[in-house]
Amino acid sequence: MKNKLAMFDLDGTLFDTRELNYLAYKSALEEFGFSLDKEYFYTACNGRHYKEFLPVIMKEDISHIEEIHAAKKSFYAKYLGEARENTHLFNIIKSIKESYYTAVVTTASRKNCEEILSRFDRLDLFELIIAGEDVKNKKPKPDGFLKAMEHFNIKAEDCLIFEDSEVGILAAKESGANVFVVKGYS
Repeated sequence: MKNKLAMFDLDGTLFDTRELNYLAYKSALEEFGFSLDKEYFYTACNGRHYKEFLPVIMKEDISHIEEIHAAKKSFYAKYLGEARENTHLFNIIKSIKESYYTAVVTTASRKNCEEILSRFDRLDLFELIIAGEDVKNKKPKPDGFLKAMEHFNIKAEDCLIFEDSEVGILAAKESGANVFVVKGYS
């Protein structure tokens, strides 16, 4: 029986999804008459929850925010080819799988998370996915990580978290687990 847990963020950690997410959000926003600058998305939006950055782009006219987010999720599959996997990290996951439970903890939707993991044939590497809709408080709150720990009944000191974004790293640290920062990949 396993007594350790390794948790992995999706966007920017397991996959470089900047271009994929940019194109999906750009397409969705255009359907509602909004534009999206690529550099702005990369620096101010990427890795953050849509309810934080869409209101800024939409100039506080958030009447269509959920529709835009739903459209983004539908465009996601169209642009999956733009993602790049973090091959080195997947090799680490394969090497620890015998002694660690593995989980994805992401603010992304379950639909998009499963789509990208399936596209790259990586879904079977994880015993659990905690997606954005599975927790009330998103990163920088540690709720997703704590939920995964509770699911496997593993204490924080027996957990590893791999994260890339500032909010994800804050959440990981607050969980009490050991944190590995993934930099230079995306």
